[in-house]
Amino acid sequence: MKLLVKAPAKINLSLDVLYKRPDGFHEVEMIMTTIDLADRIELSLLNQDKIHILSHNRYVPDDQRNLAYQAAQLLKHRFNVKKGVEITIEKSIPVAAGLAGGSSDAAATLRGLNKLWDLGLTLDELADLGSEIGSDVSFCVYGGTALAQGRGEIIRRLPAPPTCWVILAKPFIGVSTADVYRRLDVNGIKHPNTSEMIKAIKENDYQRVCGNVGNVLEEVTLNLHPEVAQIKEQMRRFGADAVLMSGSGPTVFAIVQHDSRMHRIYNGLRGFCDQVFAVRLLGERHTLD
Repeated sequence: MKLLVKAPAKINLSLDVLYKRPDGFHEVEMIMTTIDLADRIELSLLNQDKIHILSHNRYVPDDQRNLAYQAAQLLKHRFNVKKGVEITIEKSIPVAAGLAGGSSDAAATLRGLNKLWDLGLTLDELADLGSEIGSDVSFCVYGGTALAQGRGEIIRRLPAPPTCWVILAKPFIGVSTADVYRRLDVNGIKHPNTSEMIKAIKENDYQRVCGNVGNVLEEVTLNLHPEVAQIKEQMRRFGADAVLMSGSGPTVFAIVQHDSRMHRIYNGLRGFCDQVFAVRLLGERHTLD
C-alpha cells in the first residue's frame, strides 16, 4: 500500500522574537502561511519493522537526522506500531532555506502515517506530536495561515491573506538557524507590529499586509551574507510591493498582485540568483481526508 502526501513550504509574513526563555529556546510571535511550492512524500508500507528514507537529493539525510524519519519513529514508539515504512522524499523546496522544508516533510509524514497505519489521530493531536520534533512542525501539520507563539508550537488559526504572487529567490548558501538565533541581540531589535499584520489579514487589506511585513532575524543574516541584501534590493528595483527574508533565511520573497510585475521580478532574478520560484499562496488548512 502506498500513499502520496504534499508537503508545502511556508513563508513568514512576520517574525518577532520576544525574549530568550529559561529552557534555552526563544519566545516567538510569527505569522506564517503556506505557499504552492511543495515536496512530494510517498509512504509505502513495509513488512519489516523498520523506517527507510529514500531521496535523490544529496543534502537530505537518510537516517535519524531526517525530520520525516523522526516523525515515523515517534509514531512507532508512541503507539507501539510494529509495521515499517519506506519514505520517499522528492524535494522541490530548497534545503536550509528558511522555508520549513524539513519540518513540512515531517508534518506530511505524520498526516500520511496516521492514515497508512490507521492511528485515528486528529490534526490537533498530530500537531502536539509535531512540537516534539521541531518548532515549525506543528504549524506545518495544519498548513494555511496562522499566528505561531511559544517556541512556534502554539498555533492560532488566521484567514488566508489577500491573493497575490510570491516570488522566492535563494542564493547558493545555507544558513544555520541555531547560529542566527545565537547571534541575535534580543534587547536591540525593532519589533514588527504583529497585531497590525493580523488586522490587515483579517480585513483582507493587501496594502496594509505589505506595509507590516517584518523579520527580526533579517539583520543578523544580512550581516553574515551580503548577497541576501543584494537580492532584496533587486526585488525592490523590479517593482515588488513588499520584500522580506523568510525565517532565518537565506531565501528572500517578494509579493505582488499583478502578473506583469511577477514576470519582471522572476525573469530579472533568474540571471542573478541560483533558485527562483513564482508561486501562489495556498491559504487553506490541511484536512485528514
